[in-house]
Amino acid sequence: MALMQRFRLPLLAAAIAFACVSPAAAQNQPSEQKPATEQLTPEQKAAAEAQRRSVEEFNEAAKLPGTAGLPECVWTGRRIAALLWRDDIDTARRHLEMYQQFGCPTEHLKLAFRCLVRQGNIDPKAQERLGGRVQQCWVNPDYVAAAPQPAPAPAQQ
Repeated sequence: MALMQRFRLPLLAAAIAFACVSPAAAQNQPSEQKPATEQLTPEQKAAAEAQRRSVEEFNEAAKLPGTAGLPECVWTGRRIAALLWRDDIDTARRHLEMYQQFGCPTEHLKLAFRCLVRQGNIDPKAQERLGGRVQQCWVNPDYVAAAPQPAPAPAQQ
């Protein structure tokens, strides 16, 4: 105990000096560093963009009436609709139990899946993805995609 009393004052003085010197040294560093957004790798930029899109999707869904816009309902409901689309009925049924435990509206799930089915098959060559279509139908179950334009008929000679 006496040993601790003897070193307390020098240790305290060293800690104070270190605390004062560190910020001053950091301020004297060259300011040639790039902003944080420019230092990101392409993978990190893509991950940040995906996270931003995800937040936007949940914010958009939060405007839905009732509990359908709750994050837990949106997350599980979209997964159930995608599982049903891929004919994974058993997994969808297990997710449905969790969906109902959260008090989420099964009627909204039915409407969103109906919208998904009405849109038809996804063209493998198109940029559209199942997740985007499910999100669109979740937010707006009455959504009807524009019919694809027929190819122009060849001019008759």
